[in-house]
Amino acid sequence: SELETARSCALAGVSVVGHTDTSGSPAYNLSKSQRMAQSVADELRERGVPGSLIVQQGLGETQLAQGTADGVREPLNRRVEVTLTFRQS
Repeated sequence: SELETARSCALAGVSVVGHTDTSGSPAYNLSKSQRMAQSVADELRERGVPGSLIVQQGLGETQLAQGTADGVREPLNRRVEVTLTFRQS
């Protein structure tokens, strides 16, 4: 799996960023995106990724994958993006 490959490589960092759609208030969506990122980061730690390598944040509804009007539920916008960076050998 990708996670096993990442563990065997020179993993330098992991970015975990949560996003939401516009169906709630901006404050609610920010909190929700932070909880989503936390959940994914926790799972990565449980699977052996060192917590010291993980940086997480929630961006709420500020970076929509699919542009919508306010108050629109859009599954494409409800996501967590995980980016792995590796040290060069």
